[in-house]
Amino acid sequence: MSYLKWFNDQAKKHKVIIDKLCARNLSKDEIIDYFNFENMKVEEPNFCPLYKENKKCHTMDSLNCYLCACPNFRFQDEGIQKVDAKMQYSLCDIKSKDGRLGVYGDVIHQDCSACGIPHHRSYVEKHFDYNWSVIMQKCLL
Repeated sequence: MSYLKWFNDQAKKHKVIIDKLCARNLSKDEIIDYFNFENMKVEEPNFCPLYKENKKCHTMDSLNCYLCACPNFRFQDEGIQKVDAKMQYSLCDIKSKDGRLGVYGDVIHQDCSACGIPHHRSYVEKHFDYNWSVIMQKCLL
C-alpha cells in the first residue's frame, strides 16, 4: 500500500469518528480523550490494525491516537531522493533524535517507532483541528 493511499484511507476513518463525536456534542478535550489508545482499541477496533493485537505503535504509557501519523513525517510515493543508489521515500522534517532512517533492501524509510512526539496529549492539544487532513497536509511533499 502506498503512503498516499494509507493517508487518504486514514483521513476518511478519522473523519467518520470525528463526525460521530461532534454529533454527540463532545468537547475538544473529550474528543482528545476518546482517542486514547485504551479507549480506541475497544470503541474503534478497525481504526488501526494494531488494536486487534492490543499492541501500541510506540512504547509509552499514555498513547493518544488522534495524530496517528505525525505532522512532521514527510513522504512521497515516487521517492524523495537517491542515497547511495537507494531510494528514500520518507523523512522526519524536525529530524527527531528518536527517529532514524531505516534501510530495507534498496529503499529507505523513516522509522518513527522510537519517537512518540505526536502521541502526547499536549502535542495533540497544540495541533488539534477537527479536520485531521488539515493538520496532515504538510506531510505531502
